Amino acid sequence: MTLSILDLAPVVSGGTVARALRDTIDLARRAEGFGYRRYWLAEHHFAPGVASSAPAVLIALVAAATNTIRVGSGAVQLGHQTPLSVVEQFGLIDALHPGRIDLGIGRSGRRRAELTAEPRAAEVVDGLLIPPPFDYSRLAQHPHLAHAATLLQQPGARTPDFADQIDDVLAFLAGTHEVRAVPGEGADLEVWILGSSGGQSARVAGERGLPFAANYHVSPSSVLEAVMAYREAFKPSATLAEPYVMVSADAVVAPDEGRARELAKGYDLWVRSIRTGSGAIPYPSAAEADAHVWTHDDRALVQDRLDTRFVGSPGQVADGLRVLRRVTGADELLVTTITHDHEDRVRSYELLADAWDRP
Repeated sequence: MTLSILDLAPVVSGGTVARALRDTIDLARRAEGFGYRRYWLAEHHFAPGVASSAPAVLIALVAAATNTIRVGSGAVQLGHQTPLSVVEQFGLIDALHPGRIDLGIGRSGRRRAELTAEPRAAEVVDGLLIPPPFDYSRLAQHPHLAHAATLLQQPGARTPDFADQIDDVLAFLAGTHEVRAVPGEGADLEVWILGSSGGQSARVAGERGLPFAANYHVSPSSVLEAVMAYREAFKPSATLAEPYVMVSADAVVAPDEGRARELAKGYDLWVRSIRTGSGAIPYPSAAEADAHVWTHDDRALVQDRLDTRFVGSPGQVADGLRVLRRVTGADELLVTTITHDHEDRVRSYELLADAWDRP
C-alpha cells in the first residue's frame, strides 16, 4: 500500500500518558492488519497533549508488538542529539528487528530567515488547495519556546550544520567514520529526511540521494516548493536511483461526512494551542471544542490547517488524498489522524485503507 501512518501518541482530555501509549501500540497492531506500509512516531516536547517525546523508545515498543509493518521516526530532531547517539539508538532497535526500521530525521526547527512568511494569496493547483503561508515569526518569539530550547541541549552546546550531521549519520551506518558506532554500524535502516520548505532539508535529501518526506499537514503552503527543491537537487545514490517522495496529510474518516466532521471537532482548538506557543493541549472532546469562544485572530491562527485537512466519508477522503498525491507527485502518503475516542481513530484508518484499495 502507498499509505503510511504518522502517530503523535495523542493524550486526550481526561486521558493519561499510559493510555495514550497503549492506544498507540494497539493502533500499530491493527494498522498492520489494515495493510499500511509504515508506522512512524513523531518527536514533540513540552506538550501535555502528546506522549511521543522519545521516538526511539516508542519505536522499539511498537516494533516488538508488530511483525511486518515498517516502524520509524517522523522525525528525530537532530538538533537535540548527536548523530552518534541517534545511530546507536536505531542500530540497537534494528539488531532485534532487522530490515523494518526507518530513521526519519528532521532539522529541529526553522532558521530565523525562514520564519517570516512573504504574504501570498491562496491558490488551487490542479484541485489542491495551497493556502497563504503562516507567519511563524511571532510564535518563534514566545518566551516559552525560547526557554524550552535551552532545556533540550546542554548549556553552551551548539548544533552543527545539518548537512554535516547527516553525513556523520551516513558514515556511522556505513562504517566509514573514523569512530565505529556499535550498535549502528551496518544497520539495515532506511534513512529519510523530513522537511517543511524548499530549504536545506530538501536540498540535503536530494544531494545525498535519500528519500524525502514533505510536510503538507503542518506547512501546506510550502509543500510544492519543498518537493520541487528536493527533485531539483536529487543525485542518484546507492540508496535511490530516482527521487522518492512521501507527503503528509491530516485526515479523519467516518461512514458519512457529518459524522466525520463531528469527530474532527477539537482539532482547531488543539492547533490553536500549538500556534500560541503553549504546546499541544490534551486533545479536546467535541463538547469542549463547542464551548470555546473564537475570536477573529484565533481563527486566523488555524485556518490554513483547517482548510487543508481531509475530513469526510471514505470516498471523499480517498479522492482528496489522490489529488494530493497527483499534484505533488508523491510516491507515498503519510496520514495522521487524531480523534478524542481511540476506536474512532482506529476506524478512520480502517475505512481509509478499504477506500484506498478501491478504484
